[in-house]
Parts: sequence; C-alpha cells; structure tokens
Amino acid sequence: MNSAVTTEFDLGLVALSFLFAVIGSFVALTAAGRVKARDGRISLSNLITVGVALGGIGVWSMHFIGMLALQMDVGSSYSMTETFASLVVVVVAASLAVRYAAHNPESLPRLAVAGTGLGLSVVVMHYMGMFGLKIYGFIDWNWLLVGLSVVIAVVASTVALWLAFNTPTLSRRVLAAVAMGVAVCAMHYTGMAAAEFICTTDTRSAIPQGSGFISSFRLPSLVIVTTVLMTVMLSLDQGFQYLRHRQTKAMARALQARAAAARRA
Repeated sequence: MNSAVTTEFDLGLVALSFLFAVIGSFVALTAAGRVKARDGRISLSNLITVGVALGGIGVWSMHFIGMLALQMDVGSSYSMTETFASLVVVVVAASLAVRYAAHNPESLPRLAVAGTGLGLSVVVMHYMGMFGLKIYGFIDWNWLLVGLSVVIAVVASTVALWLAFNTPTLSRRVLAAVAMGVAVCAMHYTGMAAAEFICTTDTRSAIPQGSGFISSFRLPSLVIVTTVLMTVMLSLDQGFQYLRHRQTKAMARALQARAAAARRA
C-alpha cells in the first residue's frame, strides 16, 4: 500500500551544508582570480582548483550533506554509481565553464552561456544525486518547483561566474562566497521541496540493498572526510601560490631598487 513518507530536516546538517557551500565558493573565487595569467594563458592547476572547489565542495558536498539533513521514516541507502558520477559531472562542468568565461570575462554574452551551462550541470548533478537515493518507493515530483530550481541554478551560476572575476579583495570575496552559498542552498532546498517521497512497502525500516549501495548511516562520514581532504589540499595549494606571488613581487621590488641605486651611482 502506497503511503507518503514523513520528512523533517536536521537543522545542524542544514547549517553544515551551507558552511560547505560558502567554503567551496570562497576557495573557488580565490583560485578564479589566478586562472588567467598576465600573458593570457590559462592556468590548468587553478582551473582544476576552481572546478573541484566550486563543483566538488560548494555544490556536490553541500548537496549530499543537505540530502542527509532530510530525515525520513523509511530505510534508505545511496548508489555510489550515481553519487560519484554526479561529482564528476559538476567538477568537469565547473572547470569548463570557468575556462570558457576566463577568455573574456568582460563579455556578458560569454558569461551568460557559461553560466547557463554551469547551471544546467548543477541541475543534472542535483537530480542525479537524488536518483541515487534509494528507498522502497518512488518520488512524486512538483514540476513547477523543479522548473524554479532550474532557474535558480542558472541565475546563481551566471552570477557566480561574474563574481569569480570581480572580487579582487578579501572582504569582497568573503561576501561573494556567502552570497553564493545562499544561492546554492536555495537551489538545493527548492529541488528538495519539489520531491514527495512515496513508500510502497509495509516494512518501512527496510534498507534497499544492491551492488554499490551504501547505507545512509555510513554516507555522512564518507562525504565529510572527502570534503575536508579536498578543502585542505586546495587551501594549501592556494596558500603556496599566494606566498610564491608575494616572494616574486618582493624580488621584483628588490631588483628595481638595485637598478635605481645603480643609475644614481
């Protein structure tokens, strides 16, 4: 007999999902300013950093922590195939979108195309991730809210790309990261609101089993550990780049000072 699943949100995990969205956005904004070098070449390492930070931490990790924040009165598990395929999709799309926009970030049409592509990839990632959530039942969709989530994703992604190339100072990057975190969460929780879960079994506590399935009780530690590792690695990389940049500028100033002293002599 079909029956609606009772749901509620764990506010602690909701707050954690927002924190991940902000952290990922901040690292991505920091790296985005270094994607295009002064000679016009694209920095592959910074491009990958933007993709992993924005797509992997800011969107993917936020999504799954947000999914785990949804408490249901039925057993559930996750398919690792859809879970990690959704990660690859959004990381690759974020990298390609930033690369396309970085060639001429002043071009609004170029930003719009890149933002649309990135927004649609976020939508694919979100609903692929939801498809990876397994219960003994199905999802009844509110297509109006699904459409609204798509609009939010495209608009938020376009704004994110504009911010990526227009936040030179630390304070502006922090504010932009918070704004992006709000936008990413708005898209996610709108998409979640579009789903009504329907249980089709009398054994509501039964956990779906299958090849590559992982219990929803074990997924939080996997996502959090993966996110922390990604954040630490990317932050260290950006920190080292910042120190190298400072050292290069200091050496340039020293050489200029010596040259000026030699001319005076």
